[in-house]
Amino acid sequence: MATLHSVEAAGTPATGWRRRLHEIIFEADTRAGRAFDVALLVVILLSVLAVLLESVPAIRQEHRQALRVVEWVVTVLFTAEYLLRLISVTRPMRYVVSFFGLVDLLAVLPTYLALVLPGTHSLVVIRAVRLLRVFRILKLAHFVDDAELLGRALHASRRKITVFLGSVLTIVLLVGTLMYLIEGEEHGFTSIPTSMYWAVVTMTTVGYGDIAPETPLGRLLAACVMILGYGILAVPTGIVSVEMARATRTVSTQACPACGRQGHEVDARHCKYCGAAL
Repeated sequence: MATLHSVEAAGTPATGWRRRLHEIIFEADTRAGRAFDVALLVVILLSVLAVLLESVPAIRQEHRQALRVVEWVVTVLFTAEYLLRLISVTRPMRYVVSFFGLVDLLAVLPTYLALVLPGTHSLVVIRAVRLLRVFRILKLAHFVDDAELLGRALHASRRKITVFLGSVLTIVLLVGTLMYLIEGEEHGFTSIPTSMYWAVVTMTTVGYGDIAPETPLGRLLAACVMILGYGILAVPTGIVSVEMARATRTVSTQACPACGRQGHEVDARHCKYCGAAL
């Protein structure tokens, strides 16, 4: 036992039944692991479907008891699964604070919170986020790679996108103010915030039509905003595309046995997040 603890403290994967449990729960390379994750997805879909059906008044009145039974059965299963995940990793707290660790925890909390805080039960739809595991379950390595690539591109372009959004907000403020002055309250532009709302829906080419300019000058300004909208939509696409071209990298689908996180390079020998051996 002392040897096992010393090995785990060094960040080396545990052996024996805990290693086997980790392979089943976190990996999809084996038949048992794939079966486990497919079963997990089925349970997640069942839980989300139960919540959606319960929100329909007619179904809720007729099948309330059955839906609650399904919800509690699923919650107990998710609770047991969450505990098994904590047991199977050598550094449980690393997993707890990871993205999927938080999602797994939020998947079970709403049902228990509903016992003391009525109204929080509907939050169990958060479980739908766990469907992201389908990329690992189906062993679609190129999807995992593309997800990592997109994440790096968005992170690298965050400053440019921030500047871009600031520019868009400035344009919306100016256009909204001009349209308020041109059209006035008698044509539906009752305030600058209302005019800014019109500028947003027009610039994004949505154009609900609930507010429309009626004067020639107002229509000319609206036409300019619509044309400008097409150019604005293309800017963030170009920014992210350039960063994606710079960030090409291949990753594996292997999960760290210590913290459970993924996204490592194919030739990685240690986890880049906690340093444990892969």
